[in-house]
Amino acid sequence: MGGIETETMLVVGMFLAMGAGALSFLSPCVLPIFPAYLSYITGISVKELQGNAVGKIRKKLLSHSLFFLLGVSLVFISLGFGASFLGQWIQNLLVGDTGRFIQRIAGVFIIFMGLFVGGWIKITALMKEKRFQSTQRPVGYLGTFFVGMGFAAGWTPCIGPIFGSILFLAATNPGQGMFYTGMYVIGFALPFLLLTFFLGSTRWIVRRSEIIMKFGAVIMIIMGLVLLTGQMPRITEFLLNLVEDTWFERLG
Repeated sequence: MGGIETETMLVVGMFLAMGAGALSFLSPCVLPIFPAYLSYITGISVKELQGNAVGKIRKKLLSHSLFFLLGVSLVFISLGFGASFLGQWIQNLLVGDTGRFIQRIAGVFIIFMGLFVGGWIKITALMKEKRFQSTQRPVGYLGTFFVGMGFAAGWTPCIGPIFGSILFLAATNPGQGMFYTGMYVIGFALPFLLLTFFLGSTRWIVRRSEIIMKFGAVIMIIMGLVLLTGQMPRITEFLLNLVEDTWFERLG
């Protein structure tokens, strides 16, 4: 595969991973409790948060959000590193075209998780949230950092399957595993910070979170089918030709 095609695949993967991160944050498991989490880590009441957050309050919200996201990022990226290492180890251990085999397994998993995220299949074991709950508010930015780690280490019915799909992609492409995980973290962090700044918009998005999840689930299923059938190189070639044709038309 040529260098340009590889770069095109990376760009496609980048947008998919960022979209998965945004989908995780905008899910019904996370977005509705977003103001409560901000209240917990900052000590500002939910009522104050849902008012016009200005000045010192907004500054405090954003600074604590950054430390929370640092904790989240540390756990997610560590898991991505582990998945990449495991994928590389399996490919070195097995003989033959293991990359295609792992891709097909990843495709089946992503399709399965897409059906779950979209609500078309029910799996009781995956619908139980596993997270450490503390009644004491974290002290300072260090406490907020550890709360972020605890959030990322826990399982929610929305984040777990989506991030699990990213980990499978990381295992399938060990060379780009950390890149995909990093893009997922960025996709999660951007709407988090944006809605921290414009907290009043949260209610509007919450009302549409189920539609967002179903749309994201369809994308996951399509991505799973692409991996399962080994069509990613063809799609990459199509996108590359489309970009080249558009570029030459503009030059002409």
